[in-house]
Amino acid sequence: MVSGGGFLRRAGSTMAGHRRQPSIELLEFMGVVRENGNEQSSLPPVHTPLSYDYVLVAKTIDDRERSAFKKQVEYIDELKKKNFKVTKIIDDDLVFYGIQAPKEIFEKYRYLLKVSDACNWSSDQNIVPLSTRIRIVHFIINHTYTRNGENLRDLMKANVFEARFCLHEKRKQRELKENWARWTACLQGQPITAVRNYFGEKVALYYLWLGWYTYLLIPPAFIGIIVFLYGLSFFSTSPLIKEVCEADTVMCPLCDHGCKVWHLSDICTYAKVSLLFDNNGTVLFAMFMAVWATLFLEFWKRHRASFVCEWKVSDWCEEEEELILEIVTNANCQPKPFKHSYLRSTLVLICVTFMIMVIIGLTHALVVFRVIAAGFLAKESGDFLSSHSNSGAMMLGAVLHYIIITVMSRVNRIVAMKLCEIEETRSFAATEKSFTVKMFTFQFFTYFSSLFYVAFFLGRINGHPGEYVRIAGKWRLEECHPSGCLTDLFIQMTIIMVLKQTISNVFEFTGPWFCRFWKRRRIQKLQRKCAHCYLKDEAEAKEGTELCDNCKLRNWHSNYRLNDVDSFSLFHEFLEMVIQFSFTTIFVAAFPLAPLLALINNVIEIRLDAIKMVTLERRIVPKKTNDIGVWIDILEAIGVLAVIANGLVIGVSSDFIPRLVYQYRYGHCANGTATDIDCMVGYVNNSLSVAQLDDKSNAFSPNQTIPIDGLNVTTCSYKDYRNKDYSFKPQFWLILAVRFAFVILFEHVIVICKFIAAWFVPSAPMQVKNDRLFDKLNRLKEELRSFEV
Repeated sequence: MVSGGGFLRRAGSTMAGHRRQPSIELLEFMGVVRENGNEQSSLPPVHTPLSYDYVLVAKTIDDRERSAFKKQVEYIDELKKKNFKVTKIIDDDLVFYGIQAPKEIFEKYRYLLKVSDACNWSSDQNIVPLSTRIRIVHFIINHTYTRNGENLRDLMKANVFEARFCLHEKRKQRELKENWARWTACLQGQPITAVRNYFGEKVALYYLWLGWYTYLLIPPAFIGIIVFLYGLSFFSTSPLIKEVCEADTVMCPLCDHGCKVWHLSDICTYAKVSLLFDNNGTVLFAMFMAVWATLFLEFWKRHRASFVCEWKVSDWCEEEEELILEIVTNANCQPKPFKHSYLRSTLVLICVTFMIMVIIGLTHALVVFRVIAAGFLAKESGDFLSSHSNSGAMMLGAVLHYIIITVMSRVNRIVAMKLCEIEETRSFAATEKSFTVKMFTFQFFTYFSSLFYVAFFLGRINGHPGEYVRIAGKWRLEECHPSGCLTDLFIQMTIIMVLKQTISNVFEFTGPWFCRFWKRRRIQKLQRKCAHCYLKDEAEAKEGTELCDNCKLRNWHSNYRLNDVDSFSLFHEFLEMVIQFSFTTIFVAAFPLAPLLALINNVIEIRLDAIKMVTLERRIVPKKTNDIGVWIDILEAIGVLAVIANGLVIGVSSDFIPRLVYQYRYGHCANGTATDIDCMVGYVNNSLSVAQLDDKSNAFSPNQTIPIDGLNVTTCSYKDYRNKDYSFKPQFWLILAVRFAFVILFEHVIVICKFIAAWFVPSAPMQVKNDRLFDKLNRLKEELRSFEV
């Protein structure tokens, strides 16, 4: 029975008590013809581990004159010309198209790989793996065009098709779930080869890199705990804490309205906290982390090389494979030439610069918000809010920063995609690389602009009593936390890392789980109806066998109700981990426990991503590759930036250099004589300057000069190295010179250590290099023997 579009319809039967059984429309597009009722095939049978390679889903259209229906039929006709086998199943308001490619496509693909220069096919592979089949079919389907020049992407934008996906294999999915994608396997190893066979090399290398990163986080996490405990051990013996906690020094107000003079002893608790990460051990830990970043990347290259050699993809080239797939799709295709437009590049550069300026502008908005919030909290009647207005404003600013990060992440993705369209890149590999660089750049500035301000500008451009810097001449610029500028950076990093890792992980898991749960409820009747069907075990299915109609629909529905994935799904996982790597290395001097938090998060992240990918999401299209791509260059750039940032944090932001100068130049040990007094006694008073409250130039209101205990004071202290006339002391210039000298020395020493470490560790084990050498030799000998024959 022939219906619209030339489909062969086989009517479904009905059963009492159930809704209509799905009708089946089968298209045999493999050269199958009928002669006298007997089928004859001009092509060899196709081995199908799964019933179908790919599934398209569309809404049911009753009106066959609608343009959407005609486009569906036209697109299917184009697949018909490529000898595809398509099975159409109508189920109420959905139409499922099961697609299976003919065998000759894979034979052409295998032959072209064999003669390729950079994508040599392994001689021991006699059949095309299923993951490769899916990748080939995905490419061909997405590069099949209608007469109007519309491909599948255009048709999905026009709502002609609703979804597209490749099918999960029940048996392998169950094996991965038992051995890998479960919470009880958090402390177990990963079956990387099994992941590669199912999801492809690209996904496998992501989990291989994440597992290696997590494994190598153990040493810095352990040393970070030691540094933390080292600072903790000075709680009862440090003269710095004793001076702060026992001081009767009156400090100047921290804001204009609502803030009063306060006692230095009020920040006793914060002084203890700041000593946990602002101590001598932090310097050594920052140096260790800078070298660790280099060693991590070098050992990763060795670790990757072992698996890449085992998988026979050492010489793989993504762009060349795309060219091969284009030839397989259309033998008469013309290659897309390389081209470069200075006009487009200039336009993209201008847009990127503008976007970065917008992100930096948001950082300035955060500064204004904190200044206004500090003034508002200081006006509150409660003594606690008034005395902790700056700390409260910093915490509120950190929360707002996280909200901005969440919003800008979506904006950055849209802008990066638009810029890639302007560039008109030649291939998907080039598009992915360009998008990765732009998106990471935007995200990096979104995350770290505020942190760079807090680390290197906060409290250094705010002026002094009588001449404070004000925003719009009204709001006084905020100062560092009374216990030190590093405390503000510590608070910012703690809030952002904790919020980012906990909230992101919660939404990352509960979002897909809830979507799957909702879709299950919507198709619950179908599950009960198909319970009487026997679901054949794929492991026992013989060549050419297929599932029954109800089980096909059940399988396709179970995949359809999962959450959608796209070509950039893995990108988001990589981006999340690389941003975390940036937090772990760039400002580790201000937060030694960052590696520990990253380690704990990654142990959970590996299983969370595995569970999500295996059970909650549709099967991602397997991609073949031999590296993590441009991410390795980004990680190396972060390693260099980490050296610069940590050197500046220790030399400029922390009190390490002022303490060092005081100890050897102004303290009790300056003359070199041994005394029973600790060398750091008197440092706190030495680091303070005095301002006269009755000086009219200071512009302090009478209410601000009355401390909480009601005593009248005539002077107040502030943290700086100034004389009574507010000119800088010679000690300030000496400290500034030592700061710059330390930063230059620190960076040069660490960079030299990084180069030595990179040179000392080979990029690939010798066994891997020897195996590749002998493989190439044997392949050349085999080619020579075939030539002589």
